[in-house]
Amino acid sequence: MLSRAPTGLWWGLLGVLAFSFTVPLTRVAVGGMSPLFIGAGRAVIAAALAATALAVTRQRRPAGSQWLRLAVVAAGVVAGFGMLTSFALQHTSASHAAVVIALLPAATAVCTVIRTRERPPTAFWIAAAAGATAAVAFAALGNGGFGSLGWPDLLLFAAVAAAAVGYTEGGLLSRELGSWQTISWALVLGAPVMAAATALSLGDGLPDAAPVEWAAFAYLSAVSMFLGFFAWYRGLALGPMAQVSQTQLVQPVLTIAWSALILSEPLRWTTLAGGLAVIACAALAVRTRLRPRE
Repeated sequence: MLSRAPTGLWWGLLGVLAFSFTVPLTRVAVGGMSPLFIGAGRAVIAAALAATALAVTRQRRPAGSQWLRLAVVAAGVVAGFGMLTSFALQHTSASHAAVVIALLPAATAVCTVIRTRERPPTAFWIAAAAGATAAVAFAALGNGGFGSLGWPDLLLFAAVAAAAVGYTEGGLLSRELGSWQTISWALVLGAPVMAAATALSLGDGLPDAAPVEWAAFAYLSAVSMFLGFFAWYRGLALGPMAQVSQTQLVQPVLTIAWSALILSEPLRWTTLAGGLAVIACAALAVRTRLRPRE
């Protein structure tokens, strides 16, 4: 296991790099497309790519309870995260969303603990709770003060929860089905629902979007929704899962940087302070969980 750890970490970092563009490019896409079309349409395109890859390579089909577990992955990362963030980013900045989503590593660690029935030290739960508190405080202050959470922030927190469950179950399942096979089967399983949602979003025809918005949508479909998971689930499968999940701590930093470069969003001190606080708590939670194993 130790000899495979560096390889798993490199695959995890590659996945994080791919995912770090998701939030700013979603912000670009919502400028000319509906959130429903972005969230569902990109899953449909990714499902077509996944079905082709599965057919060409003649992968064996999942069996028994694996289908139910794939449904959890599909609900979390195929439908949940994409749809929720698309709607949220209509009304909030990419850098603001990146700080809230920075809670994801700690949330994934918590889901992994619950799913695998580990017993981490009390410090783990304290750090995870502190990270959640920091994220909520940042979101509330951005809306005018405590008790002022807007519905975009609630959508982002729901997206974090959905992704954490999907990441955890997908990481475990990828050890049985393979890394890219797991996300591919999840995409295919969720395709009928996503296709129906896409058709609903096209009631008035195709979006009248600019070329740059279509380019952003293409990235979200091919990379964020499909190819990025090749690397991410590969890293989680090689593991150790807890160590590889730490690479997620780099993602909000990259996302905030891309938001400034691509969207020209200002780097406010509140964003930097909030991001550092959430990332620090998430890092402490993930690393504290590792101590008993080490």
